[in-house]
Amino acid sequence: MHLKKGRLQERYEKDVRDRLKTERGYKNLMEVPRITKVIVNIGVGEGRDNPKALENAVSTVEIITGQKPVVTKARKSISNFKIRQGMKIGCMVTLRKHVMWNFLDKLMNVVLPRVRDFQGVTVKNFDGRGNYNLGMKDQLVFPEIIFDEIAFLKGMQITIVTSAKTDIEGAHLLAMLGMPFNDYDSTAKVA
Repeated sequence: MHLKKGRLQERYEKDVRDRLKTERGYKNLMEVPRITKVIVNIGVGEGRDNPKALENAVSTVEIITGQKPVVTKARKSISNFKIRQGMKIGCMVTLRKHVMWNFLDKLMNVVLPRVRDFQGVTVKNFDGRGNYNLGMKDQLVFPEIIFDEIAFLKGMQITIVTSAKTDIEGAHLLAMLGMPFNDYDSTAKVA
């Protein structure tokens, strides 16, 4: 099955990649940063007491991303949180290729503007290696979610993994793709 390229992927390949190469002074097209994958994660701490909460989180992630998530288990026991090793505590999905590009397009152009009192996202959420982490307070901003069918409101973590070596390169890539940063400085040089 061959999927058609999304708007954001075509924009990256036709415009953003060449602009990044000339503006940032890359010698080779393969040096230009690109997005490699997007990870969507929901932690369900109350899943130990209520298995229905975990089922809800799994179905929510599946509706939002269009891909079945993997249930994550605790790596070690934490007595303060009453968590035992191997206990089911969340779910995650890794998006790549066309699915990833379509999800990012929807995130930047539909979902984030629907957040109440949205002022933009901060550039400070980079991890030091060019990857961007975005926390969402609830899943109701996604257009696929029907309010009446949600039993538990859960936050989610969205990680955008790039091939950029520094946070500045990652910020330039995401800003050119249309990420609504509120404190982005386009004049910053490579560190």
